[in-house]
Amino acid sequence: MNASIIDVHTHVFDPDLPDFGRPDVPVVRHRGPTQIEVWYADRFYRHLDERSWAVTARLADMDAEGVGVQVLSPTPITLCHNTEPATAVRLAAHQNEFLAGLVAASPDRFLAFGHIPLQSPSEAVRELDRCLNDLGFAGVEIGTQVGDLALSDETLTPFWEAAHRHAATVFIHPLDHCVDPRIVSSGAGFGLGMPTETARAAADLLLAGTLDRYPDARVLLAHGGGSLPAVLPRLAFGQTILSPREPGVASVLDTARRLWSDSLTYDAESLMLCASRFGPEHLVVGTDYPFSAREQPAGAVLDGSRFTTPVADGIRHGNALALLGRSRSSALSHKEIR
Repeated sequence: MNASIIDVHTHVFDPDLPDFGRPDVPVVRHRGPTQIEVWYADRFYRHLDERSWAVTARLADMDAEGVGVQVLSPTPITLCHNTEPATAVRLAAHQNEFLAGLVAASPDRFLAFGHIPLQSPSEAVRELDRCLNDLGFAGVEIGTQVGDLALSDETLTPFWEAAHRHAATVFIHPLDHCVDPRIVSSGAGFGLGMPTETARAAADLLLAGTLDRYPDARVLLAHGGGSLPAVLPRLAFGQTILSPREPGVASVLDTARRLWSDSLTYDAESLMLCASRFGPEHLVVGTDYPFSAREQPAGAVLDGSRFTTPVADGIRHGNALALLGRSRSSALSHKEIR
């Protein structure tokens, strides 16, 4: 490996997350000094250990796998785009302070994607500004819908305008509670439901023209874009059936090349398809660290690919520098990735 990896898809969880007294916001139960349980909607969600919050534990794993920089983002269950706005504002502010503390503990190894309260567009813009300008974050993470609203809904226009103005990276991650319950009941929530949810949100942005109207917003999709790469040609053909394009109007196949995706496909051929759809220069390493779904070691999927060495090295670190270059964090000038 010629350079350390930049891992853009990792998650953290504050073990001292306050109890907001609402079933639509997670609750923490401690099970010892290095273990917690997360509960959501009065049901057990998952166990987490200290790798979700302890800098030393993360750094040890990073060093073992050749990861120079991690981008930290909230655990998706904590985004809570379906809770009431006042709670969402408080939750976002708390999570962003937690993220800022982790980055400050090792600024040459960590970047962050912040949390914004999308259900309150004016507050979302304010928190986006704070994340980028005051906290020096590399972007923000959002879910695939806001309550019952699609990401292209006109009420979210202020957010997209601000993301465009900042040329901000917007990391879109599927949310467990949004996955079709029919898929969950069949046991395919992880394997089919989450990728489908990502594809649904991305298709909405493509067909609604959001990416065309706000081209400077850098939209990054989790999990290799979910099932979007496989269905893009059908989506484009359906576009011509439902609404024939006027001359000069881009196809969704063309617009999709503005999207970025991480490499978390678990399969080299699927990653090659991502490169075909989005362009190899728009692929970056993502692992889902520290969860059980993580790719281990980081970037392993590249070993089975047919990418040339320069293209593979771009995915490992060079492309991320382009994606995250607006960040002022010293992590992007770390001696191992310069």
